[in-house]
Amino acid sequence: MARSGVHKDRELRIHESLDELITDLADYIAEISEAAVKERGVFAIALSGGSLIGLMGKLCEAPYNKTVDWAKWYIFWADERVVAKNHVDSNYKLAKDRFLSKVPIIPSHVHSINDSVSAEEAADEYEFVIRQLVKSRVISVSDISDCPKFDLILLGMGSDGHVASLLPNHSVLEEKDEWVTYITDSPKPPPERITFTMPVINSASNVAIVITGESKAEAAHLAVDGVGTGFPSVPAGIVQPLKGNLVWFMDKPAATKLDGSEFSK
Repeated sequence: MARSGVHKDRELRIHESLDELITDLADYIAEISEAAVKERGVFAIALSGGSLIGLMGKLCEAPYNKTVDWAKWYIFWADERVVAKNHVDSNYKLAKDRFLSKVPIIPSHVHSINDSVSAEEAADEYEFVIRQLVKSRVISVSDISDCPKFDLILLGMGSDGHVASLLPNHSVLEEKDEWVTYITDSPKPPPERITFTMPVINSASNVAIVITGESKAEAAHLAVDGVGTGFPSVPAGIVQPLKGNLVWFMDKPAATKLDGSEFSK
């Protein structure tokens, strides 16, 4: 049985098992997709890499593979490693192998980065692509900033509290003007990456942060409980959509250090 609660303006969904989390995540994504298609005629979703893609796997199964309107999906990446698309470290390859190749998404709706240029050029080009799709209304625009307003941004979180490629204590967190930026010094290889900036993440209609495993428990505590306190800040704790909804999906091991007995028992 999942435990859900609103905690400092964020919805927490803590699940007894990984299977329960995976089912709830599939339901959540399918519901947001349906609502976006009904409202706008399209669904613009940004993915990350890592374990998140595997946790989305239930969408490839019945009933979702038949009931979701896949032709209306437009796929983007909140961050990507600047490597060839067939490289083992590519977030695109991970998503293609484990998700995109198993559902009938239109190939031209899948927007990956240019993998043949530098990180800086890849970020600039990706921002240009997004700007064109904002103009054509495939992606909405925020009414309180000039940022794109994705229907859903799906994020994992590292054990250091990073989301996308927004690293702790890194100047990339201060970027306010660009929609997409880049880093060349990721401590975990490959070092070159592109990433959505925090203003873009916080302009989304919906953001979900999916965290599993005890190794993430301390960072989850800092992110969820540390807002507005003296706790050290981690990037995940800065995620708070200005006019959207934030949901944290966690399994029990990831939630063990959260404040409040209803979450940490």
